[in-house]
Amino acid sequence: MDRLLLQHGTVIDTEPVAVHTDTDVLIQNGRIAAVGPGLDAAGAEVLDATDRIVAPGFVDTHRHGWQSVLRATAMDLGLMEYMSLLNGQIAPTLQPADLAVAAELTGLECLDAGITTLQDYAHIVYSPAHADAVVGGLQASGVRATFGYAQPVFAAADQWRADDARRVRERLLPDDDALVTMVLAAMGPSFAAPEVVETEWKLAAELDVRLVTHVGATADVPNPIALLGERGLMREGTLYVHGNTLTDEDLRLISGSGGTLSITPAIEARMNIGAPTLGRTRRFGVTAGLGVDVVTSGPGDLFSVMRAALMSEDVSDGERVPVADVLALATLGGAAAMSMQDRVGSLRPGKQADIVLLRTDDVSTVGGHNPIGTVVSAHPGVVDAVLVAGRFVKRDGRLLHRRVGEVVTEAKKIAARLAG
Repeated sequence: MDRLLLQHGTVIDTEPVAVHTDTDVLIQNGRIAAVGPGLDAAGAEVLDATDRIVAPGFVDTHRHGWQSVLRATAMDLGLMEYMSLLNGQIAPTLQPADLAVAAELTGLECLDAGITTLQDYAHIVYSPAHADAVVGGLQASGVRATFGYAQPVFAAADQWRADDARRVRERLLPDDDALVTMVLAAMGPSFAAPEVVETEWKLAAELDVRLVTHVGATADVPNPIALLGERGLMREGTLYVHGNTLTDEDLRLISGSGGTLSITPAIEARMNIGAPTLGRTRRFGVTAGLGVDVVTSGPGDLFSVMRAALMSEDVSDGERVPVADVLALATLGGAAAMSMQDRVGSLRPGKQADIVLLRTDDVSTVGGHNPIGTVVSAHPGVVDAVLVAGRFVKRDGRLLHRRVGEVVTEAKKIAARLAG
């Protein structure tokens, strides 16, 4: 049906963050047409959203989706041990068929938890077939995603596959308005020689795609963002990941250049990557969103990540962060970090109807006095319905994807093989 009315819900919008009780959301042709009380239901399918919180879908700004079939393999490992095991030992053994399943599973896991937009940093592209498999899996899942084309972590610099990145851009992902689009996931200034960085940045400009890169201060590169500036490589819309060890000046440079930051607080804390960055991003005006990062070492939902952001900042020297600000990070902030704020992240009329409905009559949510706090305190089990571009991908607590059972079965086989 072209028209859908979500009626009588507790609506939380994020532009700005505000709660509206007994409010309707009208969806037409995949977009939000109107938000308000008593909207006209003529010609629309009506869903009674009483006892539901209606909010924008969550935005995960950083995840390595290929690791969904390696869940909890590195829970007790530090960063270097994790990289040695996952990127050094296991990644080279994965075949394109494995990656297709892992990507589809990642998309379904996201949708099941109310994450409607995902940035998949795919540093697993050993061949064109590997790239095709990840793209195909994301598309099959129904999630909105950016495919971050990346060379494997331990690949030599001369293995960068510029020609294949061009192929993916031209043949697979030429449409920036499609559900799955492309970004270039670069090694970046913290981990690659300056000439390699320049090659990556020039390729992104040639392909007309955004850049995403892990970043942090190292002994060899104490000021990676300043280094980009010195070489004229600061680009608006570049998404920097982590940045826990960056200097204040580098954070100022990100903000001033129109760059953005992905904060993955659960993994950053667990792997001891560095002090929390949320307070400093707020202080220096850096546009930021939240990310899951890796399910090998932590949870795959943004409810957990929102709470990790709150708690990690609470135990730091920074100022206390309101729950409304954390919800904004998981929605409109994440959309802005991915340069998608004009498409998703809020319930503003005209935007894509990427929406999550949460049960407030569950034993874990009933009695809630603060709807925003209820969302941040919730868990994937109360996600009742999810829409992407106005289409239900989850309804009545159940994913509607026709291959859920097959994907789970295939993923179990892959996980068992890798465990052996």
